[in-house]
Amino acid sequence: MAAQHDALNLSQGFPDFDPDPVLIDLVSHAMRDGFNQYASLRGVLRLRERISAMVNAQHDTHYDPETEITLTVGASEGIFNALNAFVHADDEVIVLKPAYDVYEPIIRLQGAKPVTVQLKPPYDQMDWEAVKTAITPKTRMIVINTPHNPSGMVLAKKDMQKLEELVKGTDILILSDEVYEFMAFDDREHESAARFPELAERSLIFGSFGKTFHVTGWKMGYCLAPKNLMKEFRKLHQLNVFCVHHPTQQALVKYLEKPERYLELSAFYQSKRDLFLDLIKDSRFAFTPTQGTYFQLLDYSKITEESDMAFAERLTKEKGIASIPVSVFNVDGRDDKLLRFCFAKSDDTLKKAAEILNGI
Repeated sequence: MAAQHDALNLSQGFPDFDPDPVLIDLVSHAMRDGFNQYASLRGVLRLRERISAMVNAQHDTHYDPETEITLTVGASEGIFNALNAFVHADDEVIVLKPAYDVYEPIIRLQGAKPVTVQLKPPYDQMDWEAVKTAITPKTRMIVINTPHNPSGMVLAKKDMQKLEELVKGTDILILSDEVYEFMAFDDREHESAARFPELAERSLIFGSFGKTFHVTGWKMGYCLAPKNLMKEFRKLHQLNVFCVHHPTQQALVKYLEKPERYLELSAFYQSKRDLFLDLIKDSRFAFTPTQGTYFQLLDYSKITEESDMAFAERLTKEKGIASIPVSVFNVDGRDDKLLRFCFAKSDDTLKKAAEILNGI
């Protein structure tokens, strides 16, 4: 609809600015240097070593590059493989709502049941008692996402400790979607499942270079998991895609030599969040500043009683700005009068968006 109506597209989660030209040049050089045939199904060893070093520096946890790290075609392919490998007919998988829309269809594809736990708006607090209640003898896996899409919630240390406590002594696995790991704001820390021994031993953790380096179309992700889980994960990965884009992997080996290229990301996106919110502070939209990711929820309840779907459509068609109605991420389409806007945009785009929103 954004394309059809020539609307500013703040709906989908992708930047409208170019990636670092250094990275583009590195991929181009890798192609010219002959890295155009299959890579190892596990991923280029030197890149896995870089990832291991990065995770160790960030979370003081060691993942063996040989047996515990695999490159994937974006985090989505990895998530698909993880659910295929470990979730089977009649299993139950707990999904926290609102939730990114890839999890539940894959769970159902296995003949398993998504057990949804609906959080309350503005979705910035976990309800661990509800999660505890949802656990049954059939619970195979719990899916977490931090920093969280669509709300931007960043799970705190106490949240991860509570989750660790809930699964202790069980066979429940954790799928930890951490693709926005370098986008936590206001001095918050990203508390990876890798930091917590009881979680790490049962977790498949997913990251995304596409998200981190503004190249979502390159589909370059990775999975961290203990050896016994990774062995099974790789069986699916091998049959699904075998390997991922070789030149990009070679480029990332060199690009990751400078940690500031990902460590400065939180400040970069926080400045965009702050600019966007400052520009619309006098509008009729209400908001709580997002804790992480590059998404901001806006409450429009003082503007109209329309459903979020209807209002999002009207904004696109009549006002020229596209957003995502949050009800699509909720149980039974729960409508809390919230729209999700992506601020991974140029300053000019954000200024144009603010002008539209302020005029409503």
